[in-house]
Amino acid sequence: MSIQRHGTTRRYSDSVVYAGTVYLVEVPNNLEANITAQSENLLASIDRLLAQAGSDKSHLLMVTIYLADIADYDAMNAVWDTWVPEGHAPTRACVQAKLANAKYRVEMALTAAVVQA
Repeated sequence: MSIQRHGTTRRYSDSVVYAGTVYLVEVPNNLEANITAQSENLLASIDRLLAQAGSDKSHLLMVTIYLADIADYDAMNAVWDTWVPEGHAPTRACVQAKLANAKYRVEMALTAAVVQA
């Protein structure tokens, strides 16, 4: 089986696909925004990256959410809950962490199944 990489730079790939599984990590690009806007921005980008890798949010398996401030938990969940399709919630962890960029309010690491044709 071959490994497919999308958006590869010297340091990272936007996503990696292997054996029918997609792995990706995403951060928001609207760094001056609040947690609601950053979450919306990040999830829209995840939709795009999943599609590029042959998957979608109904095929999520596991998500780890990193929040710069756990006080943002409820606001992030309000966005998350409207984004995840009913009946397709993945396993999930949410933790507070010091993120690589002080302006990131949220970062997510995801694993998803490739959509079978």
